[in-house]
Amino acid sequence: MTNRTENPPVPDPGAAAPDAVEVAVEAVPATPKGAGQRLARRPSVLPVLEKLFELYPQLFGTEFLPLKLGIFQELLARHPDHLERNSLKAALGVHTRSTAYLQGVAAGKPRHDLQGAPVEAVAPEHVYLALLELFRRRQGRSAQDLRPKLRKQVMTAFEASGLSSQDYQTRMHGNDEDANALLTEAFAEYDQERARQEALRRAFEASGKTVAEFAAMYGLDARDVNRALARQASERNETSPRSAGADASSGANPA
Repeated sequence: MTNRTENPPVPDPGAAAPDAVEVAVEAVPATPKGAGQRLARRPSVLPVLEKLFELYPQLFGTEFLPLKLGIFQELLARHPDHLERNSLKAALGVHTRSTAYLQGVAAGKPRHDLQGAPVEAVAPEHVYLALLELFRRRQGRSAQDLRPKLRKQVMTAFEASGLSSQDYQTRMHGNDEDANALLTEAFAEYDQERARQEALRRAFEASGKTVAEFAAMYGLDARDVNRALARQASERNETSPRSAGADASSGANPA
């Protein structure tokens, strides 16, 4: 695929939910360049952001934690004298589209309630969309192709999602062809790396040598060999029980 850093993939705004606050918190749609700054300069938004920081510094302070779904209504109900619906919606839109907030979502941090307690995981789709949006912003300021880094980040998010490869790709597939192509490339690289590690494991087990001897024989770093073997062992331990359970279920109920 041709690298086109001038036209990086962005989330599909057409997939957004109708409620502006839930869109901001859940789907993280792309924001036109400079729109966040324009919103933040509105007189009705800055005082609300300052009030949110005053009331909940653990959520709106130095660290922007992902917010639980429905927190907009909770804020309105708890602070009817301080927070007005439209200005709160605009303020939360600015907050949840900020780079700092998206970084928390992209890192897979859990959603938090008003007490600052983690209450639920961020959906894999939202992590993925946050990664794409951060990439779009960073690529627009960089002459370097950031796609390789994004592919690795997406694979880290995939591994943390608990989804199968097929399920993850199906759920993340959207209308943006560049983003879809990047997702396909990421999984192709991932599968190649897993195949390489599996070949290394087989060669090591057949060699009858220690890790240090095996690494020296092939000019490898023993630490890399140890990591690859540990990863293979971990993947076998994770997949074997699930495969056995799936097989048992299939035998018990073919339908």
